[in-house]
Amino acid sequence: MVELSWAGETVPVIAYELGCSEKTVRCWLHRFNQAGLEGLEDLGGQGRKPRITQAERSHIIALARSAPPGRLEVQPDGELEAADESGPPLWTLDTLAEVARQDGIEVGRSQVRRILLAEGVRWRRTRSWTRSRDPDFEGKGRGSPACIPARPTARRSSAPTSSGR
Repeated sequence: MVELSWAGETVPVIAYELGCSEKTVRCWLHRFNQAGLEGLEDLGGQGRKPRITQAERSHIIALARSAPPGRLEVQPDGELEAADESGPPLWTLDTLAEVARQDGIEVGRSQVRRILLAEGVRWRRTRSWTRSRDPDFEGKGRGSPACIPARPTARRSSAPTSSGR
């Protein structure tokens, strides 16, 4: 851009030759005129700084992948018991955000959702009522057919039925 400008080219011609906008050409020429070659370097540090660190993001992901402290687990003696009965029995966005805040990470529900979606982490429990490990469990039987036929429709006539016209 600078060389073309020194050669006497106008901003629209420079923009066309380089395939960028006139505003971009003017911005870079202005930076060069103000600061010389240092003005053409990347300024860095532009934009909003991340509110949480990568370590805190990793902690939230690890939480979502761990078993919730209030989830009932089968103990060796066959009894169901939770590691922490006051803890959440399953992870939701609200409970993940709450536990993260208790661990000192200032994060909201929507940010937890964005973090987990970006990492491809599932925070929802699978539907436990569809399967059981209990040998005495009996299913409800055969499920519904994939396609239940709709009520038969009456044949419509092509003639209008409104007699008031």
